[in-house]
Amino acid sequence: MSDIATVARAPAMGLFERYLTLWVALCIVVGIALGQAVPPIFHALGNATVAQVNLPVAVLVWLMIVPMLLKIDPAALGQVRAHWRGIATTVGINWLVKPFSMALLGWLFIDHLFRPLLPAGQIDGYIAGLILLAAAPCTAMVFVWSNLVDGEPHFTLSQVALNDAIMVFAFAPLVALLLGLSSITVPWDTLILSVGLYIIVPVVVAQLWRRALLGSGGPATLGRTLQRLAPLSLSALLLTLVLLFGLQGEQILRQPGVIALLAVPIIIQVYGNAGLAYWLNRRLGVAWCVAGPSALIGASNFFELAVATAIALFGFQSGAALATVVGVLVEVPVMLSVVHILRRSRRWYERGVAGRPA
Repeated sequence: MSDIATVARAPAMGLFERYLTLWVALCIVVGIALGQAVPPIFHALGNATVAQVNLPVAVLVWLMIVPMLLKIDPAALGQVRAHWRGIATTVGINWLVKPFSMALLGWLFIDHLFRPLLPAGQIDGYIAGLILLAAAPCTAMVFVWSNLVDGEPHFTLSQVALNDAIMVFAFAPLVALLLGLSSITVPWDTLILSVGLYIIVPVVVAQLWRRALLGSGGPATLGRTLQRLAPLSLSALLLTLVLLFGLQGEQILRQPGVIALLAVPIIIQVYGNAGLAYWLNRRLGVAWCVAGPSALIGASNFFELAVATAIALFGFQSGAALATVVGVLVEVPVMLSVVHILRRSRRWYERGVAGRPA
């Protein structure tokens, strides 16, 4: 990695980051409370969408990921070839394990164990929503998770770009196979807009900004800018939580039992896929800075695409749409707990990698 990339590497987790669990819990409570106290404001924010992509959330995601994309040195992207084991592991988890394991978990929990506790007419819809959620790997938020584990930024960008390319061709056939439908109408406007908003435009903006910073003051200026922007990224993450839980607070309070039951297979899926990817990377001798984002990318979901597809196929009030929304609610708190586990297990991981081929 170049000297510039080294200067730009994220600092160690500070006081604010260490207590993220507390801030997340507070934001969830505040979001639900505000959603009930001032519903017109949240309804207006929730309706500010284009192709099922919520624009206020998109702005917050920009504030989260642009500082992280500033770290990426285009000249160092060629080094990603050295991380092919991590890339192969993540692709395998995302496309060969996650959708099929979610179908199995949906069948086990929703169709069998929880069936007496759920509305009988929505069982198939709930399972369909869970499968839609698992069939779409995350695009934007993985930059946030990768940053929190000091992940290799070039690997993260390359892996996300590869997943997006695969998703264009594999999402519809995979969903059709698992749902048993003859044809799937992919919301291409949502997919294309999301990739543009969350990947292409932020990367271009960040690279132009990076070039300007390096041209005006060199690596030191870039490093200082990244330090100043770090609180902004985490603040945007917490505001996203407030907004998401404010928008869905009515659903949570109206049917908390259903949401809690739907969350069970999603949570098992996240921890299971993250753990499998992390273990495989350790067995393959992959560096921790690659294994961390690999595990996180393998566990997280592209919930905007999942929600849009569920609404297009089954309707806004369907069980499928509700299941994908539960994925939205679970995503941030659970992924932050995975980040915590990865950071705490770093020494264990690196002891296992020592002596293995890089």
